[in-house]
Amino acid sequence: MKIRPGGLIRKVFKALAYSAVGAFMVLVIGLIVYMNGRADLHIWHLADLDEEFTVDSKVETFDEYLALEDRLFKQLDELVYAKIAPEQRYAINRYNRGSLTDPEGLSPNWNRSFVLPKDDPKAAVLLLHGMSDSPYSLRNLGQRLNAAGAYVLGLRVPGHGTAPSGLVEVTWQDMAAAVRLAMRHLAQHSNGKPLYVVGYSNGGALAVHYALSMLQDETLPKVERVVLMSPEIGVPASKFAIWQARIGHLLGLEKLAWNDILPEYEAFKYGSFAVNAGDVVYRITSEIQKRLTALDKEDKLKAVPPILAFTSVIDATVSTPALVSNLFDRLPAGGHELVLFDVNRIQELQPLMKWDPAKVVQALQADPDKTYILSVVTNENVNSRKVIVRSKRPGEKQLKDSSTGISWPQDIYSLAHVALPFPADDPLYGGHPPEKSAGLHLGELALRGERGALQISASSMLRLRWNPFYPYMEERVIKFLDLDSTSPVR
Repeated sequence: MKIRPGGLIRKVFKALAYSAVGAFMVLVIGLIVYMNGRADLHIWHLADLDEEFTVDSKVETFDEYLALEDRLFKQLDELVYAKIAPEQRYAINRYNRGSLTDPEGLSPNWNRSFVLPKDDPKAAVLLLHGMSDSPYSLRNLGQRLNAAGAYVLGLRVPGHGTAPSGLVEVTWQDMAAAVRLAMRHLAQHSNGKPLYVVGYSNGGALAVHYALSMLQDETLPKVERVVLMSPEIGVPASKFAIWQARIGHLLGLEKLAWNDILPEYEAFKYGSFAVNAGDVVYRITSEIQKRLTALDKEDKLKAVPPILAFTSVIDATVSTPALVSNLFDRLPAGGHELVLFDVNRIQELQPLMKWDPAKVVQALQADPDKTYILSVVTNENVNSRKVIVRSKRPGEKQLKDSSTGISWPQDIYSLAHVALPFPADDPLYGGHPPEKSAGLHLGELALRGERGALQISASSMLRLRWNPFYPYMEERVIKFLDLDSTSPVR
């Protein structure tokens, strides 16, 4: 039988297509088997906390938000704390009452929204924490701002502070709606004084989103200045990642809803990370880009309030280059400043580094078209641990150096995403906590033994959890927000 060349080619392509589909299905099935073979889910991964705030909740004020939050934490007690199995009542399980990591061990419970009032405030400040985080992360700064004369509100963002299951279905719209409630509350308690917002990580994305939203919606209270710490503007997240959770839901495989299933040994931060949380990150950062584009077309970006941002030049969670290209490079001149914490450039550390961001920093410093101040916190020179700030304003050709009075600690080579908001004396995450530190001290956690035996990775334990330059950062925030700089510095 004679086979025509065209028919042969079609048969070959058809066979290749079937082979590719087959290989893909084998890969997907293998991935599903692997993902479903991970550690078991526990009640804190599965609890349905339906008292959580959503964009559809019939809640119109922040006081009502707090009342709903009271009911949520009562539900958490009933559905999680009261139901954990006897074998799970160990000393480092945050869901075991009386354990070393019980959130009630520190009073108040910093997983909840908090208000630090002021009778005659100089300003009102909203604090927004990061993804899988809690209001605890910004409590140090909040207390300092309050001492400097500000009315402070630390918002518990929906999905957080309770159980990891809270992140399985939360949306960025839920988070943004809670931010709007909090901002209206601040406006009512500011006595007409300026409104500011401080955002860390995902809270940084929420802060930027609100600042852009108020330019499109005149009914929203106006923010006059924005502070960002390790802000989530660009991240290595995919719009297709959520399909892992969707396939798991379709097949009844609940583990596929999770990227990480880890022990819950931190009182104020989840160890496990839901796939949906990554999707929320992708969607809110994408929404920010859409709004920047829309405002640019309307010639409204010049009205963006002044932004002061702090980030490390190397960050394993968010993208520092994306912060530059996706935000600062898109803003016209408007009093904005980007502060980069450089790596420790002491000479003996250089051979150990996999990658040196020096060329990236130098290119930013040399850029003549920057519309913002660029400040780099770096070594005085390669033979000194003393730290200076090397700044350059738009239009200037020369870098200006200023002293900080701070030096790199002996055993630290860079900052980390999770380190920025915590001072050295933080009782949980600090490198030099008070002698009577409550709970499990995580700032220098280092369990030693053979690799691969623990659920907590060695890289996680070695990750820096506190910021040796926190006093500099805190004082810069106080001055940027035009508050009293005479209150005590740590």
